[in-house]
Amino acid sequence: MPHILIIDDSPTEVLVFSNLLEKNGFRVSSASNAEEGIARARSERPDLVIMDVIMPGMNGFQATRTLSRDDATASIPILIVTTKAMQSDRLWGLRQGAKDFLTKPVNPRDLISRIQSLLPN
Repeated sequence: MPHILIIDDSPTEVLVFSNLLEKNGFRVSSASNAEEGIARARSERPDLVIMDVIMPGMNGFQATRTLSRDDATASIPILIVTTKAMQSDRLWGLRQGAKDFLTKPVNPRDLISRIQSLLPN
């Protein structure tokens, strides 16, 4: 069962994503800020990270860059899911090391499809 780590400061978003992912056969853990998320990614080694961008303290772009440049976590695909909808945000997220980028609100089928395409076979 693939393990997904959700890094998002919104308890509501975490609950919605967790329920959707668990119903689709994923094991889910979460972190409420970027620093905690980086620590959990290093210790838990999830199969994929769903990363919010707008969070207090370190933002999701910074956390994505940290994870993608760390030898211990560089192989974990990161899917940014955010309310930031500008093309420049998408390009910046991908330049930081994210493998894909979705804008909230997310279509549940699209989210599952993107996750499945990013998971290692």
